[in-house]
Amino acid sequence: MVELCKKISESKAFTNFILSVIGIAAVVVGMQTYKEFEVEHRAVLNTLDALILGIFIFEIVIKIVAKGRQPQNYFKDAWNIFDFSIVVVCLLPIQSNDFVAVLRLARVLRVLKLVSAIPRLQVLVGAVLKSIPSIGYVFLLATLHFYIYGCMATFLYSDNDPVHFRNLQTSMLSLFRAVTLEDWTDLMYINMYGSANYGYDASSYEMLEGMGITRDEVISSASPFGAALFFVSFIVSGAMIVLNLFVGVMLTGMEDAKKEQELETRLEKEGANEIDLKEEFAKLDQHLQEFSTEMTQRLEVLNRLAEKQSSRTGST
Repeated sequence: MVELCKKISESKAFTNFILSVIGIAAVVVGMQTYKEFEVEHRAVLNTLDALILGIFIFEIVIKIVAKGRQPQNYFKDAWNIFDFSIVVVCLLPIQSNDFVAVLRLARVLRVLKLVSAIPRLQVLVGAVLKSIPSIGYVFLLATLHFYIYGCMATFLYSDNDPVHFRNLQTSMLSLFRAVTLEDWTDLMYINMYGSANYGYDASSYEMLEGMGITRDEVISSASPFGAALFFVSFIVSGAMIVLNLFVGVMLTGMEDAKKEQELETRLEKEGANEIDLKEEFAKLDQHLQEFSTEMTQRLEVLNRLAEKQSSRTGST
């Protein structure tokens, strides 16, 4: 039974079957987002959902049984724990409408089983997880960068452009928009030419009035050189340097994760070779014992023949 489950869990056909089921689960979850369609075909979707859940439970049982006398080894793999957690959440007897969202979220998370089923995706996720410490320092640097430029923008442009720079948090949010290169030139031109000459219209002033800022409080002022220098320096330092640090950290983490996976694969192969060698040595030992027994029997036969021959010689 253990050997059969082990062969099934390690077979490529079983892996492809689970991948297909995950794909079907993703389609079912997508269908459930259309309310009218979900109400009309609720019975079919619920049946498919139950069938998918049953297959995932079967997968977990197969993998646990494949561990033999040490089923706890199944939980030594983080991906197995992830799959197990998703199935457990889906099995919870949730009756209250307040927790229906939790169940639906668990159904959506089933799609993430693709990550645990495809080794290449595991490398990518492993790279992200390994890069978290370094990303933390890069994030701290980016926060300082946004904070310094946010303070400067609030001091310089809060009167001219209160829509984007009326306070520190709004300034930092506007700068985040700029660092993604989303219409950052509009922010620059508003402060280069003055809000009265570029960017502000009737809807902008109505929005400000809703925030408690009257039109008279907006002091339009142009800063052609200063605004250009401010925003260009921010884009160069933010979009081209700080954000690229995130990319560099991720690439380093991906390289480390790839090397670790290659090392684990090599160790698994070496472990399999060790097992094969042990089996070969056991077979060789058995053959030697059989050969020794056979040689002993032949020696006994030869000794008997020699004794008979000597007895005949003596009688003559």
